[in-house]
Amino acid sequence: MKTLKETPIGATVRVVKLHGEGAVKRRIMDMGITKGVEVHVRKVAPLGDPIEVNVRGYELSIRKADANMIEVE
Repeated sequence: MKTLKETPIGATVRVVKLHGEGAVKRRIMDMGITKGVEVHVRKVAPLGDPIEVNVRGYELSIRKADANMIEVE
């Protein structure tokens, strides 16, 4: 299982599954990260948190803890 947190800078991946439950999962889905969507990792902050990604045509910063719940291929 590879997560969004482990994805290298510059890579484009497809979301396979969202882990987590309740409000956390709903918040990730509300940001536009759903099963099947392509996510491009633009950059990572110097200390590793947050991660900046492009999803559905807009830029999004996501915490490492949340990125670890997103399974990608």
